[in-house]
Amino acid sequence: MASAANPGQGGSAPPPVVQRGIVKMVLSGCAIIVRGQPRGGPPPERQINLSNIRAGSLARRAAASQPDGRDTPDEPWGFPAREFLRKKLIGKEVCFTVEYKTPQGREYGMVYLGKDTSGENIAESLVAEGLASRREGIRANNPEQARLAELEEQARGARRGMWSEGSGSHTVRDIKYSLDNPRHFVDSLHQKPVNAIIEHVRDGSVVRALLLPDYYLVTVMLSGIKCPTFKREADSEVPEPFAAEAKFFTESRLLQRDVQIVLESCHNQNILGTILHPNGNITELLLREGFARCVDWSIAVYTRGADKLRAAERFAKERKLRIWRDYVAPTANLDQKDKQFVAKVMQVLNADAIVVKLNSGDYKTIHLSSIRPPRLEGDSAQDKNRKLRPLYDIPYMFEAREFLRKKLIGKKVNVSVDYIRPASSATETVPAFSERTCATVSIGGINIAEALVSKGLATVLRYRQDDDQRSAHYDELLAAEARAIKNGKGLHSKKEVPIHRVADISGDTQKAKQFLPFLQRAGRSEAVVEYVFSGSRLKLFLPKETCLITFLLAGIECPRGARNAPGLAQEGEPFSEEATLFTKELVMQREVEVEVESMDKAGNFIGWLHIEGVNLSVALVEQALSRVHFTAERSPYCKALLAAQDAARQRREKVWSHYEEAPAEEVAPVQEEKERTANYKPVFVTEITDDLHFYVQDVETGAQLEKLMENMRAEVGAHPPVEGSYAPRRGDFCIAKFVDGEWYRARVEKVESGGKVHIFYIDYGNKEALPPSRLAPLPAAFSPRVLPPQATEYSFAFIQVPQDEEARADAVDSVVRDIQNTQCLLNVEQAGPGCPLATLQFADSKGDVGLGLVKEGLVMVEPRKERQFQKVITEYLNAQEAAKSARLNLWRYGDFRADDADEFGYSR
Repeated sequence: MASAANPGQGGSAPPPVVQRGIVKMVLSGCAIIVRGQPRGGPPPERQINLSNIRAGSLARRAAASQPDGRDTPDEPWGFPAREFLRKKLIGKEVCFTVEYKTPQGREYGMVYLGKDTSGENIAESLVAEGLASRREGIRANNPEQARLAELEEQARGARRGMWSEGSGSHTVRDIKYSLDNPRHFVDSLHQKPVNAIIEHVRDGSVVRALLLPDYYLVTVMLSGIKCPTFKREADSEVPEPFAAEAKFFTESRLLQRDVQIVLESCHNQNILGTILHPNGNITELLLREGFARCVDWSIAVYTRGADKLRAAERFAKERKLRIWRDYVAPTANLDQKDKQFVAKVMQVLNADAIVVKLNSGDYKTIHLSSIRPPRLEGDSAQDKNRKLRPLYDIPYMFEAREFLRKKLIGKKVNVSVDYIRPASSATETVPAFSERTCATVSIGGINIAEALVSKGLATVLRYRQDDDQRSAHYDELLAAEARAIKNGKGLHSKKEVPIHRVADISGDTQKAKQFLPFLQRAGRSEAVVEYVFSGSRLKLFLPKETCLITFLLAGIECPRGARNAPGLAQEGEPFSEEATLFTKELVMQREVEVEVESMDKAGNFIGWLHIEGVNLSVALVEQALSRVHFTAERSPYCKALLAAQDAARQRREKVWSHYEEAPAEEVAPVQEEKERTANYKPVFVTEITDDLHFYVQDVETGAQLEKLMENMRAEVGAHPPVEGSYAPRRGDFCIAKFVDGEWYRARVEKVESGGKVHIFYIDYGNKEALPPSRLAPLPAAFSPRVLPPQATEYSFAFIQVPQDEEARADAVDSVVRDIQNTQCLLNVEQAGPGCPLATLQFADSKGDVGLGLVKEGLVMVEPRKERQFQKVITEYLNAQEAAKSARLNLWRYGDFRADDADEFGYSR
């Protein structure tokens, strides 16, 4: 029996001091813990034992350090006495007097409910209810003892409490300190509220609870949150920041209170639950006050709604309360207009990334927050012998892309930026990433990332607990993934992985020739625009044929775009970027219809593309972003193209902004010319340009050049230049290291601000853009004064090069194939505006190269009226007529050199 003693006292003693406090805990029927007023830290606590009475002891579990120890059960009426005091005193203000202390430091005294001693005497109330008795052998020699004796006699007479009939065994609890199967126990309760008493608070989010009425004593972790804890170091516990405050917050509200607990799950033998009190939900309160943070591993089982916990945590973060005192929001540096905005989806880059067009007209790449697209696993990821095509080779990547494409392309979406992921540098296993804007994208109230995950077409990223850079709807994503796993959808399916066998025949002439008849006979075929290279050049996916093709728009000539290939750096023509952008906005990743008419030598298909009734060729001409090509003459869309071109030309917009009507042709008087002289000399052709000019070296000076190169390289080898010491300037002569690793003489033509230097190889005629590190000063002994530049530029006489990009490319390809890096015979016919005009003959057959181009229909004859050239011109014209009759190349649609030929980019 728990009891208190009152030793004999001699003489008079000063009256006891009255002290006040709040009852924190009732230890037994005659002992309580009182919490004093806080003074800058946790409030002081004192255990007060009620003097002159005794009550039954409570059960106690055997110490874990004593394997032979036994659990001690309740003494009869001990638990009812504790409960009587608990319900009466917990959280209430009391005053008490300490009558004496034992040598061990235990304090005994009287406790009164209220602010002064006029309140209810707790010891008398216990005795009156028959839940405690006076200490035996104490004589009633003072009014207090007399009063206790009187109350005890009354309780005995009324048979209350311990004075009732029987042994009181019904008041002894059968406490279960452990559970054989915690998961089964939790499941058996079906998440219904259970009455309980909180017996101990380990920290702010972990308590020990007595479940009623069966007296299960279980440890409960609050679902969805975690408070700072106390870490054990050596023989002491060290609290994390705000751990003591969080524990006090929970203790002061729940310790020994009557509550209801919803046991929600069991994780690694730990029971997760939510404690409900009439005054509120402690889980949400801890978050709202900044004493706890949400945890991903248990928030999913929180039955009251994870969004409430996230909202409470967000409230504390915004106000930087307690554990969030140093918190900085992931989007703190963004303006409100940059955090949430409406934009139009222009392209789906990946299963988790899209390109949107803002209201300002700018384009922005957005990554879907907190999800990961499908990726290769196992042996497939390690196979480096084959070229990976992620869209088709990674399982479910195509399905994910198609889901986003069909759902989003061309639609307006709501974008809410969750965080900005900074750029990262490359490692051995992870490639470098630029800065990423990660956001929640929704359309029609649907979170696109959640929809993607629910279909099993993406997975949810897992984060460190302190990583706050995540989706604002992270819990919904986790729930969606759980549903997808349960239903076996997409990536979580046990069925065979879908395989997409897509043939890429772009640039493959042989395969293109095989497909051409099928596409021509098909009429209009369905296609998806996969990529836009330029205003008139696209890459298409044909679903029925499961192939990828390069498609060129027929009937038009778009401005040529910039080229960045090594050695072929070239700026784009005016309005080329505008044309590309127009085509992208109209058809990028859209479903279209195409009519294939023909194909070029490179295996590219040529035809018409329609989207929602709009002919893209006509649309480009209407927007003054393209001109009508002569090949449109025989197409059914010729009238529409010409009408669109006339309207655009009248507006003088874009490609027609500098258009002027051609003046009437004036016939110049023919002057008497001398006879044509044919003085062919051997030359070596070193370079062919895109406009069909060519560079040659004089065979007679070839030995001099070789000797100069040999000596120069020996000089450079003996005294290698210091890398980075040469600062190139436009017009300088220098030496440049070519791709073969050898040094050649060159001239600087342009120096870019980014560091690239455009140079011209003066002895060979080719051009290249190089970094300054591959350039060095030209030694004076090898300057052009010693040996002039050996590459001389010429253009073909008597022919007219097509202005059409593809037709001109065909002619250039033919010349490159026939004469580049070969010896020919050259005759200068006359001076030209930029370079001399000449004819070339093959060294072996003496055949005229220019005449051969005319015969193949690759170029046209330039009409000349000079008498000395009439014999040659006649031969050229006869060859041209033969090519027309055979419908070769330029003439495959007949003779386009009619009265309106000038409008198609050609002049007679």
